[in-house]
Amino acid sequence: MKDKSTILVVDDDNAHRIMLRTLIGGWGYEVSEADDGAAAIDLVKEQSYDLVLMDVRMVQVSGLEALAQIKLHNPAIPVIIMTAYSSVDTAVKALKQGAHDYLTKPLDFDKLRITIERAMEHTRLKVENRLLRESLGKHFDRQNIIGQSPAMINLLETVAQVAPSEATVLITGESGTGKELIAGAIHYNSSRIEGPFVKLNCAAITETLLESELFGHEKGAFTGADRRKEGRFYQAHGGSLFLDEVSEMSLIMQVKLLRVLQEREFTRVGGERTIQVDVRVIAATNKNLTVLISKGKFREDLYYRLNVVDMEIPPLRKRQEDIPLLAQHFLEMFAAKNHKKIKGFTPQALDLLIRHGWPGNVRELMNAVERTVVLSRSDYLAEKDFPMFAGPAAKDDGVASDTTIIDINGHKPLEEVEKATILKTLAAAGGNKSEAARRLGITRKTLHKKLKSYGVMK
Repeated sequence: MKDKSTILVVDDDNAHRIMLRTLIGGWGYEVSEADDGAAAIDLVKEQSYDLVLMDVRMVQVSGLEALAQIKLHNPAIPVIIMTAYSSVDTAVKALKQGAHDYLTKPLDFDKLRITIERAMEHTRLKVENRLLRESLGKHFDRQNIIGQSPAMINLLETVAQVAPSEATVLITGESGTGKELIAGAIHYNSSRIEGPFVKLNCAAITETLLESELFGHEKGAFTGADRRKEGRFYQAHGGSLFLDEVSEMSLIMQVKLLRVLQEREFTRVGGERTIQVDVRVIAATNKNLTVLISKGKFREDLYYRLNVVDMEIPPLRKRQEDIPLLAQHFLEMFAAKNHKKIKGFTPQALDLLIRHGWPGNVRELMNAVERTVVLSRSDYLAEKDFPMFAGPAAKDDGVASDTTIIDINGHKPLEEVEKATILKTLAAAGGNKSEAARRLGITRKTLHKKLKSYGVMK
């Protein structure tokens, strides 16, 4: 068994390579050297290394090319990339190809030592959790994610592939599609499963409080700060932090988040001590960040830091095969919760659900099934039990017949179908906007905007 960890230093600059050998050797590591990416590939195939520290620009084989070959041979070796050309593109390519981290020249020696130590610790944790990860690879836990459509199968395959890595993930998709559920699946199928999974909705907190929520504050930092508070980054140490609606952060907060992602350290509000943290960030948004970047509302460098791996969750209308499965799942869940003995849906009811446009996605479906389960007195949920989706063929008494199906996918424009659905739901809720928004699976603010655009309210 080796007494010391061995690091392979790869750099075509002889003087820089010798300096690194002396420096790293002084920290207690065994050091081997290579002057080109091709030599590094051969050495990795010949013997075992605990870490590779490699330059990007070399004469024969570049660092990025060598990185790809090294990872093909042994994906477990952590590779730290060095570059004098600190472009975002180079960093993103290196991280996407499996680099553990990257550093810019001239090197900050303190940061180099910390990065090496973290990489070694990460490898140790990976070894300790090997059996757990192998088990997860064979029996991937979907975390209650329901779906058999090709779009969902592809998404779940990506989750299973990405979860064991340390890559930052950006989850995109419309409201109500289940972004938090996917974030949870990533965390609970990673080597951080024993660590905390901390969540924060950036849109639900004012800008003045968001910094304190993220980084914490010291006693007396501001009026009302009568004690020290630990922020979400501190709470998530050793685990994952899910930042929902990250697009709602102000530009000032985006800068501070970027610093934490780059340096993996922060300072509490009103404090002076720098706190190092080991957190995997999983971010989510229902907005197009590239559009926000073009409008100057989102930082491009933060986007690239968050978007190492991008996962887009398809809207429910694009995976209609999953609607019956989801509907039955919610029916069983709410029937048990409300002590109801409801067995399922009539064919007409399921047809109605499949044809609906679901602007509120899975959340809207869940709310619709819950409401219907609570109010139903039958063994099977019928079309008449979903008055919020009732079509023009409904009876004058407001109760749709069991054979009436609203043709949502007919010849009307989608905007007209959406308008009709919203207005019918509002009417069914007796004009109560909060209840109508709940049934639709959207926020009251969104409902207000829709009604305003229809000229229903000012």
